[in-house]
Amino acid sequence: MPRSEARVTTDRAARYAKQLAAHLGRKVETHWSEETGRGELTFGGGTGTLVAEPEALLLAVEGDTDHLPGLEDVVGRHLVRFGARDELVVEWQRDNGEAGLVHRNEEPPAA
Repeated sequence: MPRSEARVTTDRAARYAKQLAAHLGRKVETHWSEETGRGELTFGGGTGTLVAEPEALLLAVEGDTDHLPGLEDVVGRHLVRFGARDELVVEWQRDNGEAGLVHRNEEPPAA
């Protein structure tokens, strides 16, 4: 199954992963473990994993070719919105060598 991964530099990886899992849990099945720093997402068209490391949040999504861009979009867009203050950037890399979507906060800073 096609896969895409992103490494998001942040010193608050566990916080963001927990927030992402809780938010997406309203629409899809999610699980987050504080003990292991790992989480899973189950979408209709694929799956995702979240791994919190001391200096980065590792993201991965898997789904058929038609669903992969949508999975990248949902996970990346929400994470960037939560991490706007930290200016998080999510840059997906697909396992076939193609670049995936890139998410960054495009909104101007609040005055």
